[in-house]
Amino acid sequence: MRTLLLALVMGLCACTSLGSTSTNIHPSARPASAASQVGATAVFSADDIRIIRAYYQTSAYADNRKGKSKSLPPGIAKNLQRGKPLPPGIAKRALPYDLRSRLSRPPVGYGRYVVAGKILLVELGTQIVRDILTDIAFG
Repeated sequence: MRTLLLALVMGLCACTSLGSTSTNIHPSARPASAASQVGATAVFSADDIRIIRAYYQTSAYADNRKGKSKSLPPGIAKNLQRGKPLPPGIAKRALPYDLRSRLSRPPVGYGRYVVAGKILLVELGTQIVRDILTDIAFG
């Protein structure tokens, strides 16, 4: 009877340890989640970049933008880059409607903004900048 009880306990321990090995995997060895895969691939498409360049190079736009681009303080400008969250309270504007209507839809959960002459693709839930176009708007 004692050996049967011991065998049963050892069997339960073996089953428990087999089930828990999947949760003890080092984070770097785990497969990437769907959310991180979307974040890694959320960038401006080549067509969107072409459309944005064409829009901002028009003479009508160039005439209307005089004096509208303000630079950021150096500390905030340094933090405005891919993979970092937008600084709190930063002034951001949506892209003009006539430009937005020409572009493909951003991935679900993402938005496009203009910040200090740069065009950003931002993850809405975390406010993390996923892509940034620096040489498009405002020179």
